[in-house]
Amino acid sequence: MKSIVISSNGSSGGKTTITMGLLKVLKDRGFEVQSYKVGPDYIDPDFHEYITKVPARNLDLYLMGEDGVKASFSRGKGDYAVVEGAMGLYDGKGISTQYSTAHVSKVLNLPVILVLSPKAKASTLCAEIQGLMNFQSINIAGIIFNNIKESYYKLLRAAVEKYCNIKVFGYVPKDERLSLKSRHLGLVQSAEIEDLNKKIEVCAGLIENNVDVDSLLKYFVAAEKYSDNFHVKNMGIKSAVAYDKAFSFYYKENIELLQEAGQVQFFSPLEDKELPKDVDFIYLGGGYPEVFIERLSENKTMLNSIRNALNSGIRCYAECGGLMYLTESIDGRETVGFFKGESNMTNKLQNFGYAEARVVNKNSILPVGLSFNCHEFHKSQVTLEEKSIFKITKVSYDNSKKQWRCGYIKGNTLGSYAHVHFFGNLEMFTSLIGRINI
Repeated sequence: MKSIVISSNGSSGGKTTITMGLLKVLKDRGFEVQSYKVGPDYIDPDFHEYITKVPARNLDLYLMGEDGVKASFSRGKGDYAVVEGAMGLYDGKGISTQYSTAHVSKVLNLPVILVLSPKAKASTLCAEIQGLMNFQSINIAGIIFNNIKESYYKLLRAAVEKYCNIKVFGYVPKDERLSLKSRHLGLVQSAEIEDLNKKIEVCAGLIENNVDVDSLLKYFVAAEKYSDNFHVKNMGIKSAVAYDKAFSFYYKENIELLQEAGQVQFFSPLEDKELPKDVDFIYLGGGYPEVFIERLSENKTMLNSIRNALNSGIRCYAECGGLMYLTESIDGRETVGFFKGESNMTNKLQNFGYAEARVVNKNSILPVGLSFNCHEFHKSQVTLEEKSIFKITKVSYDNSKKQWRCGYIKGNTLGSYAHVHFFGNLEMFTSLIGRINI
């Protein structure tokens, strides 16, 4: 599988636009294409999958570890693979380059294409490019300019040819048709954009017409095949996974582990009347329950079905949006009501970023002392009367610490704001589903 990384000098540099267009170009040329996303993001991979019809995979060194990233990468299949980076090339945890796109490119030994959206600069941009090239020993193979006019592109190409020893593959012109709507946690989901096909077609056409794709493909490298030791036995577990516009934030490998452990049935809290029958485990992932709260609240039979199942002792793990859904209300609108308390939206991010969680209280699900890396990204808050079992610690760049409690537990149900990739802790996964034999 020939692979390459798409990165930039910062967020909003055009990574997603170029990645989407390139995926479409490769598909239109008849290739099987696999996509990946560096970091914990769920929304960009959703756009990838919309184009390729192949599940996108995350590559997060903090959540998954190096072996987990290599395993996830090796699970991908295709003629070509495109890895979309996160933030700027060297931006990792805090002020460190650790866990950054550059770090992932080193671990997987993949070249990087820089996507740059410059404004009102030429020679100064060359100095910035030189800085990106020389900051660390990263294999930066070339540049694609984004969101600029043809006349400006010609100026930039001439400057780069004079001052920088790096290839310029072309550019994508400024075009309002490529804009994507955003909301409080990032881009609007692909399923909510009515004219998405048109936008993708436009982007692919602009890349075909203005980027030397044939030359670019020569810089893709054959990726190494890595070992994958992240598997579990078939334990006969029947899992129900919430999946619709309100709940869609899942890591592909988390679902694959559930499928290895038994059977997985997907259900919609928006559309279905009740849970699938005879399930042993319920997984309520993150998403946008606050956006679809009216429809979720009106689906009383589903609310009752989930509440009754949890009260009967069925195991459940609810992450972020799933946690909110299990409270008594979201912004005053009725929800499942299993956890006593409420969820409310705020106007800023709460406890944002990477952190470490540790189980500090005895409970019926996870062993005391178990620790795992996690990520939080939400603007809501919950006020609950339930017992919490996690102490979560975030260490800042200056070694200062912020700590808070989370991991609300009742019966055999655990709800938490912390997003977790189970490649980072298989013991947590097997404990959640109620089995200890990996």
